[in-house]
Amino acid sequence: MSGTTPPGAARDSSRWTVLVVLCASLLLVAIDATVLHVAVPAVTEDLRPGGVQLLWIVDAYPLVCASLLILFGTLGDRIGRRRVLLLGYGCFGVASALAAYAGNPATLIAARALLGVGGAMIMPATLSILRQVFPDRRERALAIGIWSAVAAAGAAVGPLVGGVLLEHFWWGSVFLINIPLMAICLPVGRWLLPESTGDRVGPWDVGGAVLAALGLFAAILAIKRAGDGETFTAGTGMALVLAVVLLTLFVRRQRRRRFPLIDLAAFARPAFGTSVGCIVLTVLALVGLALVAAQYLQLVLGLSPLETGLRLLPLSLAAIGAGLVGSRLLARLGPRLMVALGFLLTAVAVLSLVSLDQRDSPAVMALGFVLLGFGLETTLFGSYESMLSDCRAGEAGGVAAVGETAYQFGAGLGVALLGSVMNAKYAPGVLRAGESGAVSDADAESASHSLGEAYTVAARLGGDGGETLRAAARAAFVHGMHTTLLVSVVLLLLGAAAALRLPRVLGPGHGGSVDPAERVARGAADVVGDGAGPAAPGERSLLPTGSGRP
Repeated sequence: MSGTTPPGAARDSSRWTVLVVLCASLLLVAIDATVLHVAVPAVTEDLRPGGVQLLWIVDAYPLVCASLLILFGTLGDRIGRRRVLLLGYGCFGVASALAAYAGNPATLIAARALLGVGGAMIMPATLSILRQVFPDRRERALAIGIWSAVAAAGAAVGPLVGGVLLEHFWWGSVFLINIPLMAICLPVGRWLLPESTGDRVGPWDVGGAVLAALGLFAAILAIKRAGDGETFTAGTGMALVLAVVLLTLFVRRQRRRRFPLIDLAAFARPAFGTSVGCIVLTVLALVGLALVAAQYLQLVLGLSPLETGLRLLPLSLAAIGAGLVGSRLLARLGPRLMVALGFLLTAVAVLSLVSLDQRDSPAVMALGFVLLGFGLETTLFGSYESMLSDCRAGEAGGVAAVGETAYQFGAGLGVALLGSVMNAKYAPGVLRAGESGAVSDADAESASHSLGEAYTVAARLGGDGGETLRAAARAAFVHGMHTTLLVSVVLLLLGAAAALRLPRVLGPGHGGSVDPAERVARGAADVVGDGAGPAAPGERSLLPTGSGRP
């Protein structure tokens, strides 16, 4: 049944079961994005990768995943979202086995890239299927809240899961846990999940999908290289130029085609374009702060990876709570006020963390992380809900891919921008230790690259010189952290201002985005329709006018 789900698949008795299956698979993908961070030392000791190889081991997954989201999201609209999701399950399971038993760096890099392919299939498919089986906006808001809470929780507990596994098993165990869960998701997903497609009008733009994939890969690679301190190198410049060329060609191609992958004019609509921008700003602040927080907890306060994960747990729990109450807040506040208040609450949380110094302040930290988690998740929830409800169900795959691409793009920008701010304040503080004569200029230069390197140099020096360098590096890091937090506050306030362009209230009857066929079906068997026909009042299409839709 083109553009439909099987009769009865989305009844009240089963749609929440579908959500459970989708969230279970999403949880694995979210955990896998961060679980490797704590395993890097063990991987380095066992496989002995070079510096470039280690970077690719860490970056291959997010690079490949982000670059393929639009390709697989729009492909799911064409050939079936469940089909793409199940292929993603299989790919993720095979790649996990390959990564767990990798005997050399090249194999692990290839496995991480294959994990990215699987993740790019799974992430937009889960959100687009959710859009399809929850046609009513009130129910869909609750489902998106649960979905986004699971995504936030997975990313937050990834390091915690990795820390627990590494205390008892070898580093491959962080990948091995995926296999049994994916083995369960495959048959259960095939049995329970409804199949759905878009309108399937016109040919799928293969050339556009390839241009988007290559252009996004080059763009995110350039951002990541800039975040690693290689902003003005030839490799970063080449990646940036290639990204600009390819993405320009993609934009021109989409504007010329009668049946584009994505109608770029949709970004001019407040509910869609502003939501995408808010997602980028939210994740930019989230990832940059998480990077600084992890280093502060482990290197300044001296906590273990497991203790660090536990300290970050309040953030995760608050995010889950915000996701669960998000639908009620949305109904009461509306998208504009909800997202704006989420940004403001996050800014207050970040300001509270500026009081942290070299002494451990667990109460201040816990309160700040609770406010941070609730504010960030509130903002993400309102943005995703507004973006997804601004499209028709038949275009959910492409829209979900745009949202997930914005998430990954924001993550890369967060590391690059806030990491650069951090380094700009940290390095001069450490170099002053060399100018004072306490350590040599060469040792101070090496220590200025990162706090971890400073500790390594200090341990090698020993004595008063090593202790002086360690103290100077620790003080410089805390100073840089304070500056980074203040820059984050400015970005969050910009996000609050941008949120004022969002719609003030939800659609009529809390269901303005329900397709006509879905309204008819809801009155009978509550079956999700294909959204064929003209858009309903309050509903917008991602396909341009005159696109050939019946």
